[in-house]
Amino acid sequence: MSQRFLIGVGVACVLLAVWPEHASAQKTRNALLTTTAQALPAPLIAAPSVLAPAAATLDAFKPQDSRDSEPAFGPESLNRTLVGLRFYEDIVSHGGWQKLNEGARGLKQGTEGTLVRALKTRLAISGDLDNANALSDQFDAATTAALKRFQSRHGLTETGSVGRLTFSALNVPADVRLKQLKASIERLQNNAFKFQSRYVVVNIPGAVVEAISNGKVERRHLAVVGRKERPSPVMSARISSVNLNPYWTVPNSIIKNDVIKAVKKDPWYLNKHNLRTVNWKGEEIDPNTVDWSDKREPNFMLRQDPGAQNSLGQLKIDMPNSDAVYMHDTPKKELFNQDVRFHSSGCVRVSDVRDLAAWLLNEQGVNRAQIDRDIDAGLRTEMKLKKYVPVVWVYLTASSDGLDRVQFREDVYGLDTPEGIALTTLDGKRKVRPSSPEAIPVAVRKSKAMTAQAAAKRPASIDPVVTGSVTARHPAQVKATASSAAESQPVSQKLPPVAAQVLPKI
Repeated sequence: MSQRFLIGVGVACVLLAVWPEHASAQKTRNALLTTTAQALPAPLIAAPSVLAPAAATLDAFKPQDSRDSEPAFGPESLNRTLVGLRFYEDIVSHGGWQKLNEGARGLKQGTEGTLVRALKTRLAISGDLDNANALSDQFDAATTAALKRFQSRHGLTETGSVGRLTFSALNVPADVRLKQLKASIERLQNNAFKFQSRYVVVNIPGAVVEAISNGKVERRHLAVVGRKERPSPVMSARISSVNLNPYWTVPNSIIKNDVIKAVKKDPWYLNKHNLRTVNWKGEEIDPNTVDWSDKREPNFMLRQDPGAQNSLGQLKIDMPNSDAVYMHDTPKKELFNQDVRFHSSGCVRVSDVRDLAAWLLNEQGVNRAQIDRDIDAGLRTEMKLKKYVPVVWVYLTASSDGLDRVQFREDVYGLDTPEGIALTTLDGKRKVRPSSPEAIPVAVRKSKAMTAQAAAKRPASIDPVVTGSVTARHPAQVKATASSAAESQPVSQKLPPVAAQVLPKI
């Protein structure tokens, strides 16, 4: 045993004897960093975000670092998140952190004062800033890097300054963050999803899609998921096909709540959005024969023609499931630039979805160039997967990533409760969609592949894209009325409408 080692041990013992509480807090705040210090590069706090929107492109993020390629939902998620749990348990046991004064909004590099010191103390407690730097009143480069690290961990754009969303995230109490970790761990402990060599994950609170192969993320996409009133469900399914240039059949809930109001304001609304009025047989009818003031369940359907302005965009990924949700393109790509991406009616819009489709089809010789050519040529094509790819939609508001950073996302649906956790855990039982009076069940029939030219010549009466509708009900009403409703409705109306996003300008 060397003399240098013995001297070091002696110094450490003296420090612990003099400052026992400080040493404990120091150990806590740096727990996640010290456990991986030898494996991580020196500028950890400046590591790029894997979830923040890209500045110049909306293309899929392709992880370059092996640690960045760890999936948000995988076999190691539970063990990594347990480390984060212990870290935050210790933070809470030492009193957590103080809320920042409203004046902290707008702080950025170059500013100074007591508000800056309060910010730096907050960042040091959560392990984003080195403790030695926390005593200064200067908002320096190290503080900027620490704030960017914090923003990365919370799915926010790395501005390095305290904006509205960053200020709000900084002021979430430590015990609330601990509650999120406990909720995620309970979901992960009871998870029954069987991880395959290839699978796709949608983390709803993170609004992110990951394509995983052999335990590593090969594609990571920003997503737009269901808003609070129309939440995306927790579920698992198998991706069966990719549809190019799809039609969209508007759900009755959107017709009643959005389209009818728009038509009353603008008689040309249907024409502007390429919407055709069809009956339950799929036959096109004159929209002037429709009573747009009728408050009853619509006795017609609206179908949007394929094209770049279709609400499904130019590509749809089919994944048959009891909720009949799916992933698709969108004409409103500017939404991917937002940090808060909860705008859909339950389905998931995917940034650069063509890249994800190419990943799904690459094992059968279909590449991105072919997908682009077929879409540009106006083909309505269903590309079936020879081997289905599992897909899982999860609800994880907290986790630890491959860099041992504790990630947090807001509990947008308010499901980090005992009841909510039970409803959003993949335990192998049939799951209920997160309860909401506005949550509309949805379904769709897949259309056969055909070119746009053939579709135009095909008689409307035999168009395969035909769906029915059911009345939106509160979950508490379902059990009491399910049997009578099934007996009284016509066969065509027993099919729920297609899940899709609201139309432009709605």
